[in-house]
Amino acid sequence: MKAENFIKHVEEIKGKGQLDLSLGEDLSIGIMNLISLEEHFLFSFVKTNNGQYLPMLEQTRELRKRLLKKIVRDNKGEDWCISKHLLAATMRLTEVGTKYLHDGRQKEAEEMFIEAFNLYSLFWAINSPGSIKNSGSETRAVDSGTEKSKLSKIAEAFKKLIDCCKE
Repeated sequence: MKAENFIKHVEEIKGKGQLDLSLGEDLSIGIMNLISLEEHFLFSFVKTNNGQYLPMLEQTRELRKRLLKKIVRDNKGEDWCISKHLLAATMRLTEVGTKYLHDGRQKEAEEMFIEAFNLYSLFWAINSPGSIKNSGSETRAVDSGTEKSKLSKIAEAFKKLIDCCKE
């Protein structure tokens, strides 16, 4: 499916009540935070050599797996691991962008936020009904703002679909 048709297809699905992106967005952000918690429990264990962090790590991991199953339904190939790593990378790049912003490095922050959003959009392209898999093989980098990569086309399509304020 071409990126241009993605919006129309998802709008049709939303119109039929089969897709609530705002619910999925909230859940995916929660999953991102669970992935970060897993990392923190691991590093806390290693730094302190305190075994109390390991059961917390395991409990958090099990919750993350249960919740990720609600979004990653089609586990062909390596969609599960790809999805988990896309969410983890999205969260990390967002945190880097936030630190850049705090340090007054506006341009670098914006670049990180755009890359984070591109990865997050790719997560949804993989995990939405009628996803954009197989929409061509061109994945060139963006050249001086004139050409868009497939990743940035997906992000542009996703921007038109999200509405996190919907209750």
